[in-house]
Amino acid sequence: MVPAIIQDSFTHKVLMLGYMNKEALEKTKSTGLVTFYSRSKKRLWTKGEESGNVLKLEEIRLDCDADTLLVHVRPSGPVCHTGTDTCWGETNDGIGFLNRLDAVIKTRKSEAESGSDQKSYVASLFEKGMNKIAQKVGEEAVETVIEAMDDQDDLFLNESADLLFHLMVLVRAKGFSLADVVSTLESRHEPSR
Repeated sequence: MVPAIIQDSFTHKVLMLGYMNKEALEKTKSTGLVTFYSRSKKRLWTKGEESGNVLKLEEIRLDCDADTLLVHVRPSGPVCHTGTDTCWGETNDGIGFLNRLDAVIKTRKSEAESGSDQKSYVASLFEKGMNKIAQKVGEEAVETVIEAMDDQDDLFLNESADLLFHLMVLVRAKGFSLADVVSTLESRHEPSR
């Protein structure tokens, strides 16, 4: 039996810890739903078999000592039996994805600066310079406002995503990161002393 660390494949938030034996691992792989061995019930149990909040398997990785599993999942609801997103009472939000996207933008900026032959859309924006990047943010902001005045939610969400993406490129072009922006927001919400 080995510990299985359950991590959201989208947000990278650690959701829970369970234990798997060989049968639980095989059932997880064959069904695509995470199954554990319950030490208290002395049987296999598939997460969500009572609540319906299953964990859909994305990937299983073995650690360097081959004695712990890292299981990437897509949760279908709260993971903890108490009703919280994680067994530590944390909210499982999408900021993890934004951090990964920020890292990709940083890589594309380095590619543009190194003169790499492989040109992505982001690298081409960096090559065109600050004015072009700022112009794209302005264009996307206007398009987002226009869609906000309409009743087509899908178009509004797509324009919002474009705006956020291009704003992240602009932040990188100015030499900052998403973490710098988050830090600024956090400082505005610190309790007054």
